[in-house]
Amino acid sequence: PCPRSHPRTCMKCGQGTAALVIRVGDPFCRACFREYFVHKFRAMLGKNRVIFPGEKVLLAVSGGPASSAMVRQVQEGLSREAAKRLRFVPSLVYVEALLPVPSPFPAPLCSLPHSQPHSQLPVPIPTPCTVPGPGCCHPAPRNGAGNVTAALALPPHLPEGAVRRQSPEQREQTLAQMETLLQATGFPYHVIHLEQALELPPSILQPGPERASTSRPAGPSYKEAVDSFIQQQRQDGHGGTSVPGDSTQDRPAGPPATPRLPDAAQTQELLRAFEAAGTATAREELLEMLRTHLIVQTARDRGYAKVMTGESLTRVAVKLLTNLSLGRGAFLAVDTGFTDQRHGDVMVVRPMRDYTAKEIAFYNRFFSVPTVIVPPLLTKRREKLSIHQLVERFLLGLQEEFPSTISTVYRTGDKLSPEPAKASSESQRCLLCLCGLDTDGGE
Repeated sequence: PCPRSHPRTCMKCGQGTAALVIRVGDPFCRACFREYFVHKFRAMLGKNRVIFPGEKVLLAVSGGPASSAMVRQVQEGLSREAAKRLRFVPSLVYVEALLPVPSPFPAPLCSLPHSQPHSQLPVPIPTPCTVPGPGCCHPAPRNGAGNVTAALALPPHLPEGAVRRQSPEQREQTLAQMETLLQATGFPYHVIHLEQALELPPSILQPGPERASTSRPAGPSYKEAVDSFIQQQRQDGHGGTSVPGDSTQDRPAGPPATPRLPDAAQTQELLRAFEAAGTATAREELLEMLRTHLIVQTARDRGYAKVMTGESLTRVAVKLLTNLSLGRGAFLAVDTGFTDQRHGDVMVVRPMRDYTAKEIAFYNRFFSVPTVIVPPLLTKRREKLSIHQLVERFLLGLQEEFPSTISTVYRTGDKLSPEPAKASSESQRCLLCLCGLDTDGGE
């Protein structure tokens, strides 16, 4: 029988009934959880002060839970009702790849009533429940595949067999869904196909010239930049965040047009490149590198100095241990830190790295944040799991037994310095990741 207990009271307001329990002793009602979620995003940007007023920022969107929640935070931060409005100028970029992302609901939905707020996932939840704990009133058999929260909010790495073939109809349908989601935000957006990586210029393999950015010590302070921006807004006679020349949409208004797919010859050439990668781990690294290069090149071509990505705390922790396993320990600070300045003229910012996958899952479910998830395509090919998948399963399995596992790994990564990743000269720089070569055998 399900254990019965009295509803818990929200720890913040002390009045509302808790709708979720973030940690063991942290119950929140919906209203307080929303305030907590919004404050954390604003505090992350305010504490680091790397995005200046009026600056053009490119938001990398995958359609998954974390990046979709990031876009919602920017939307709310730019609204006139926001107490402390964001002052940068956002645009979106979506890199359409060939691989599918597994569905977040692999099993029929659980229709059994809950006697109290679920501590891991809002109702309804997949059956069987794989997250045992005091907040769940259902039996919870363990299946070793990670928790339900991860299935909802942590998009898994490449499925077995790496890049899969999708029919043109499936790709067009997915692209149409993404264009509808992007257009609904009201922001300018860019849709990039993975095949376009084959046409990238050689300059993508070198850091760009550092701009005279206001985020650098040579420029004015953050306070001076804010004061200057506010004064300019008053002179213009409006309180918006747009700057001249940035209000034009990159895509036309109205219903999205029928998506144009890349040339079939390019698709086949890209598939051959992935097939040439000998292991699933190599294919995952290749995909990540191509996506990053496409996003950075788009930022350069369109004049964006900053790029926001949606890595969550859970994803950062997985990436930290994965990179250690791959021999990239010297570069953990730039691969997982809040800022990544290896590209020179384009800074990558990770504002969602303080949110756990669980918090993002709750937020998206409670406040109806739209996402686009491509269903998996089955394959007859079997091969060993990649290092990325093995580390992810290992960490999520530990998280079930020890709830502080992922946060501990994340905090450890925050103590690392980015200095080892800097190259002393161009000859000492890796062409693929743009970090310094750590090949000195004397160290």
